[in-house]
Amino acid sequence: MSRYTDERGLGDVSVRRDDAGYEDIRRGVVWNELTPARFPDVIVRAASAGDVVEAVRLARSRRLQVAVRSGGHSWCGSPLRDGGMLIDLSGLRNCSVDPDSATATVQPGVTGVQLTSELGRHGLAFPTGHCGSVAVGGYLLSGGLGWNSPACGPACAGVERIEAVTADGEPVTCSESEHRDLFWAARGAGPGFFAAVTAFRLRLYPRPGAITSTVWTFPLAHVTEVAHWATEVAAGLPPAVEASLSLGTVRPGTEPGTRAVTVTGTAFGASRQEAGEFLLPLRDCPLRRLALSRRLDEPMTFEALYDSSAALWPARFRYAADTLWSDAGFPALLGELAEALDTAPSDRALVLAPFSPAGRPPPDMAFSVLGQSYVVPYAVWDDPRQDAANTGWLREAMHRVEPLGTGHYIAEADLTAASSRARRSFTADDWQRLRNVRTRYDPDGLFWSYLSPDEAAP
Repeated sequence: MSRYTDERGLGDVSVRRDDAGYEDIRRGVVWNELTPARFPDVIVRAASAGDVVEAVRLARSRRLQVAVRSGGHSWCGSPLRDGGMLIDLSGLRNCSVDPDSATATVQPGVTGVQLTSELGRHGLAFPTGHCGSVAVGGYLLSGGLGWNSPACGPACAGVERIEAVTADGEPVTCSESEHRDLFWAARGAGPGFFAAVTAFRLRLYPRPGAITSTVWTFPLAHVTEVAHWATEVAAGLPPAVEASLSLGTVRPGTEPGTRAVTVTGTAFGASRQEAGEFLLPLRDCPLRRLALSRRLDEPMTFEALYDSSAALWPARFRYAADTLWSDAGFPALLGELAEALDTAPSDRALVLAPFSPAGRPPPDMAFSVLGQSYVVPYAVWDDPRQDAANTGWLREAMHRVEPLGTGHYIAEADLTAASSRARRSFTADDWQRLRNVRTRYDPDGLFWSYLSPDEAAP
């Protein structure tokens, strides 16, 4: 039993570094098989909001810096730090829906699949993360670019209130009328947020009556032409269509190892007819003779959408990712990244390029859209001996496009890279505001700040 927790009654939910089972628990807090070599002194697996209060108070009394984890989907493993205390919130998974007010109160460990299923019972929905196993905690704190976000906006725009434990160990309620600055920071600050959120109140949306998808796939050599066409079409699509370009290796129905560019439109409509009408601009493609395959107006479900994401980002693989906002168009960005993809050491590497991923301009909050275009390259592999080759490939791919960049998205940015990824994930004014709010709520730096090694972080 941990010497840190005996006197506070947390011994049954905590493990310290020299306890049996510590390493399995440490590895288990990161979904990525590429587990960082960082070792907290103690890991507290909270079973209630009260455990979080006690853990923060204990950490403060012991001068242990605190990191917080909900679902472990941070590609760079931000919650794992050397020393201090890691508070694991993945066991906090209560979800309460109020159909009359179209709101839900959810704890941070609730996953997208769990939330979508529960909301479906009431004919409601929320823009959850594209991977169903992503928990809402870190996702909402980082902004949240998920299913149907072009219509709903970033997921954090749907947060109406949070319950949090501040650095002094006090539980507080934050909203537009209470602790307003902390509420502002909670919607977008990401892994540098300086409190532990134990519950979110979410504003919900009507559940789509039908989901329909259209997909065109072309040889990667035609990426520039395809990007021009897709950009033109996407500009005329309604917000209820989530449109994207992706670069990767296509397997079923093509020669093994065929690298391709794919255009996907997913419509969320009140009926199948409406969803199909939303996708009409994607039906007639002037490049259709070049296509490797096409699927038009294919009926989908949320479960099928999660399955498609799971195929791209399967469990038990090793991952590295980075992000870039840019004012350059997709023809220029994807032209560079397509050349990089041809040199990828793994045929699972991919690049995602969604159109208008955050939808309408968000309200006043820490998250902000920093460019007209957005791309996310992913290195995906399974052999530990290929770690250096794959992480090196990602850095080189980013090096090709960073001169075109205007910023990063904190949720998936490579915060281990030797540059100011965290600072460049916010406007200059918002970065300064984050510094000021952190100074007010966590003047002693109890909560770890961002992972970037050279960051002059708030």
